Amino acid sequence: MECMDKKQVLNLLKTSRGQMDGIIKMLEDDRYCVDISKQILSVQALLKKANLKIIDQHIKHCLTQALSEGQGDSKIDEIVELIDKYAK
Repeated sequence: MECMDKKQVLNLLKTSRGQMDGIIKMLEDDRYCVDISKQILSVQALLKKANLKIIDQHIKHCLTQALSEGQGDSKIDEIVELIDKYAK
């Protein structure tokens, strides 16, 4: 993974972790359920964004390399399986 993309993914994941800690605190403090739900949706969006960046890098680097080496079929199968899971 390129350095810049790795930093972006790490920042997204660290932000998600911080928000998760906040959500736990909100639950412990008996905060309003809708507010908690909104924070959970926010974390899900951050995780989705981080995952898409990782998939993007995999396609651009690992798949491209495998295709150039004539070994793309297994990588394509991996990506199709991942997309299937992602779509559910």
